[in-house]
Amino acid sequence: MTHSESAAPTPSEATNVHKATPAVGAIILARHGEPALSRKCMITSDQYRDWWGRYEVGGLRAGQTPPQTLLAAAEGAGAIYASTRPRAQETARAVARDREVLVDALFIEAPLPPPRFPAWLKLSPRYWGVVSRIWWHAFNHHEGQETRREAEVRADQAARILIARAGEGRDVLVLAHGYFNHMVGQKLKLHGWRLAENQGFKYWSQRRYEKR
Repeated sequence: MTHSESAAPTPSEATNVHKATPAVGAIILARHGEPALSRKCMITSDQYRDWWGRYEVGGLRAGQTPPQTLLAAAEGAGAIYASTRPRAQETARAVARDREVLVDALFIEAPLPPPRFPAWLKLSPRYWGVVSRIWWHAFNHHEGQETRREAEVRADQAARILIARAGEGRDVLVLAHGYFNHMVGQKLKLHGWRLAENQGFKYWSQRRYEKR
């Protein structure tokens, strides 16, 4: 065996190798703030279709303050992304403040077309959302909108973009939507990331993923 084959790296060489390998940032998926459109109503499935259309173009309820933990996440992020929807845009302005925000339709919510039920059945928008998500996810009910398979492809594309940015060594923050964030998180897990912090699905909540 030659000397070059048996020699171990010196402490200084090991340090240089460590410095040459940049740390990987975390990926933080945050949900937008509370929308202005009220959920306190009882409506039919057809009325929910109209309600969701107004929800998609509406902004946030006035007077909200982002939690300090989310503000801190924005301060520490090397890149901040936001969906193109108004509720995500207003969330980004409240959280990122004067920071640059990368706006991308890639992060919009997966569609929620409700199944058609008789007019006598009325539910709150919250429960119509649950029913619509089940029909979309389990029964491929999409009414010509994005299918579950198409949304899965989009979620994987989003995950790959975020992984590449986090690979630059700083955290990446996404200000978007509850269910699509969940879909992106599932793709991150498949790519070798773990859920390190989970604040659930509430407004202003965040989920932090770190490389295993």
